[in-house]
Amino acid sequence: MSTRKLTTAILLPELLFSASRSSGPGGQNVNKVNSRITLRFNIRESTILTYDEKSILLTKLGSRLTEAGELIVHAQDKRSQLQNKEAVMAKFDVMLAKAFEKKKARKATKPSKTAVQKRINSKKKRSEKKQWRQKPD
Repeated sequence: MSTRKLTTAILLPELLFSASRSSGPGGQNVNKVNSRITLRFNIRESTILTYDEKSILLTKLGSRLTEAGELIVHAQDKRSQLQNKEAVMAKFDVMLAKAFEKKKARKATKPSKTAVQKRINSKKKRSEKKQWRQKPD
């Protein structure tokens, strides 16, 4: 299992950034400037990732991948390319951190004696109430 913490800094040589026209804030600026940033990362063809890291990412981020195993992340919230590039890298870091987060094991618990007794008492009361509604034989 991997012990290193993957970040955009480590994977930077394999990340592809492209800019396109945004639909975000900026008024007429969005019609003229390519401020939307798209980050592309091909997990299957990565040389930096180990086999285990690849398999974890492919399973955890499977719904977000293209058929070629490429993860695509967009950012268009800001007015400038630089701010959007920083935002898309932050999004990517969060995705990586979430994918490698260990799931906490569930501990089996029993209901307390008072909770069980309370449930039984309420069932008896409900039963009694319904008995009173019945027509006498």
